[in-house]
Amino acid sequence: MKAAGLTLEEVNDVLDSLAAVVEPIRLRFLWRPQLRDPADEMVLEAAVNGRVDRLVTYDLKHLAEAAGRFGIRTQSPPQMWEELKREKE
Repeated sequence: MKAAGLTLEEVNDVLDSLAAVVEPIRLRFLWRPQLRDPADEMVLEAAVNGRVDRLVTYDLKHLAEAAGRFGIRTQSPPQMWEELKREKE
């Protein structure tokens, strides 16, 4: 919350808004492994199967290259937050 400059109530509002629009994604395991860390595989797979254009993560070191192979742009949460603030101006 501190990094985003939001109150607990504002964070809950953001999470509630996200929960209202997310769609469940069925995971498939046909192309694993892509990453060194097996725990990251499900994150990448959800992004690929969900046909996202952007993956927001603090784990850029592990996910950026593999996500790029699927045409997925990666950003850290602070980078995304700054982009959203610029778009709002």
